[in-house]
Amino acid sequence: MEKMEILKELYPEDLYKYSCNLSLEEVLILKQLREVIDKEVRPVINDYWERGEFPFAEFKKIAEIGIMNHPDLFKNRENKYKPTELYNLFRYFELARLDASIATFFTVHGGLCYNTILLGGSQKQIEYYAPKISSFEWQGCFALTEPEHGSDIAGGLSTSAQKNGDTWIINGEKRWIGGAATADIIPVFARDTSDNKIKCFMIPGNTEGIKVEKIEGKIALREVQNGHIYLNNVKVSDEARLENINGFKDVSRILRATRADIAHLATGMIAGSLEAALSYVKDRDQFGKKVAAFQLVQEKLAIMQANLVACLGYSVRLAELQEKDEFIEENSALAKMHNALRLRETVALGREIVGGNGITLETNVARFFADAEAIYSYEGTHEINALIVGRYLTGIGSFV
Repeated sequence: MEKMEILKELYPEDLYKYSCNLSLEEVLILKQLREVIDKEVRPVINDYWERGEFPFAEFKKIAEIGIMNHPDLFKNRENKYKPTELYNLFRYFELARLDASIATFFTVHGGLCYNTILLGGSQKQIEYYAPKISSFEWQGCFALTEPEHGSDIAGGLSTSAQKNGDTWIINGEKRWIGGAATADIIPVFARDTSDNKIKCFMIPGNTEGIKVEKIEGKIALREVQNGHIYLNNVKVSDEARLENINGFKDVSRILRATRADIAHLATGMIAGSLEAALSYVKDRDQFGKKVAAFQLVQEKLAIMQANLVACLGYSVRLAELQEKDEFIEENSALAKMHNALRLRETVALGREIVGGNGITLETNVARFFADAEAIYSYEGTHEINALIVGRYLTGIGSFV
């Protein structure tokens, strides 16, 4: 009864009760996460967004909860590195409901970087790196995308890795790397000059030969410090190479796992946009009554609610499949494609409902509206994810 009462308070928009399969321990941690978010981060988030800076001090309060490594998340669980996929969904839901930049920072660290270690490392490497990431002792990022290669990175990746004895020499550039300038460890993907295969190297952020420039002028995810990385004769030992990444098929395993995170993130943003729009229309008076009382407004709110339930359905079923170790490319592509598309529609409705005030940060809908554009395009653009699904339907790959 305690669990259901908490869930009713946390997720009133969860009309189909998808959250009821969370354990009590998971719910209590999510409740603590919500409390820290509301107290520490929500009051300052718009200011950080406008200034284009990340709230590191406030985010530390989130990390201290133990959202990745709290012992209660692993009770009676064989996997001692990752909590349940359903909890993971609602963890992203909570973060993105607050702000897309906060959730994106986490998916770079706790999704892309962490999964690179778990899926790409030997047992010895996992035991060394994983605890440092899950405890937030180290901040991690994920250096795959390049200035000239995004969607075509599988065949186009040009950053090189040349082995000289027990040392690798890395040269190239990476772009759109979230948190690059402050990362303690950077998984860098590079092409081995000897066999032309893609390998991954765990490189400390302060290594000689690494230079990071901040990407300025963004209209979305303004708090995330995206970097352009220059790698000039960067030297790392052979021990820094993750043993189980030996081609793009291994990279794809990471992306299949983390693409689901972006589907969950989009769902949380829909909830945040709906919450912001509802708060405004219940308070705002026009033509002698609350804006919430108008039929057209209620119809738009109903569509936003419907989109939220639909996206939760995609996310929950995908989480259930991945919990059973069914990481299928077209499934994660379908969920990311659908949820990001519905996100784009939903945040536009939220901004529309709020009217002229919807272009200000004060009502919060503008932040969700702008940030949705980035979510629509990263972790596989809409088009790339659609082509993955299209290949499944037709048996024909149409990427080139």
